[in-house]
Amino acid sequence: MTPAARILVLAAALLALALTTATSLAGQNARERSELARSEARTPSSQRAASDRAGGPGGRTPSRPEIRSADGRRDPAPLRAGSAAASPGSATARRRPAPQATASRVRIRSGRTVAVRSRPGGRVLARLDSRTEFGSPQVLAAVKTKGRWLGVASTARSDGTLGWVDSRSSALRAAPAKFSIRADLSRRRIELRRGEKVTQRLAVAIGRPGSSTPTGRFTVTDKLNGRDLSPYYGCCVLALSGTQPNLPAGWSGGNRLAIHGTNDTGSIGQASSAGCLRAADSDLGTLMRRVPLGTPVEIRR
Repeated sequence: MTPAARILVLAAALLALALTTATSLAGQNARERSELARSEARTPSSQRAASDRAGGPGGRTPSRPEIRSADGRRDPAPLRAGSAAASPGSATARRRPAPQATASRVRIRSGRTVAVRSRPGGRVLARLDSRTEFGSPQVLAAVKTKGRWLGVASTARSDGTLGWVDSRSSALRAAPAKFSIRADLSRRRIELRRGEKVTQRLAVAIGRPGSSTPTGRFTVTDKLNGRDLSPYYGCCVLALSGTQPNLPAGWSGGNRLAIHGTNDTGSIGQASSAGCLRAADSDLGTLMRRVPLGTPVEIRR
């Protein structure tokens, strides 16, 4: 075969190969278009529209999923750490402070006893009955919590520090303490508070030099008629859980700490008592009516 003939044969072969490839590609494209058309015909238009809105593969990122909270409301899924919305200075990151635990009045049920401990789970300091030594219901002032333990003011710790009782005890019955008493020795004043609101202020006499009024946290254990005890106590007595360790020389009265009236109104506002807080009978009568047993009392310098 001459060179010219060989060139003609090769050209014819290449032309045939090109025609075959083009025909094959055209047929494949036609089949793909046909399959796509059949798929779209089977898909409802509402689903296609939702897919278009979501962005589909390669489109916009779908919006964050929603989760249901325990009460059935819809909440957005939590943001990952490091996102702008969770930065420390953002509104999302800021949280209201947890409410502080409020004081409570803890009564010992009739006929029961409760162990007061030196610390949560510590040694037993005393076992308190359901009645005080004056016959009143025994009601403690719980002003602190540690787990299941309540830090209480009681006669088991008469120095103004707290003892601890197990809140799981069936012998205890707790109720919120609506009122509290704060005594400021430097101002010689008592404040009756309901929450953080001061509802009454009383001028008082405080302990004299050498027999200063003890400080710390106490509870109102008894409400007594002062006239039944001595004219010295005025109209009435709010007995507290504390005691006076530094009684004046020759003192023949008891060592129990109290807020009481007086038959010496000129002593109000002075450092003149054996350690108790004395108030005018008119002021103390109002306090007696408002304050229940177990009311927390804090005495500070």
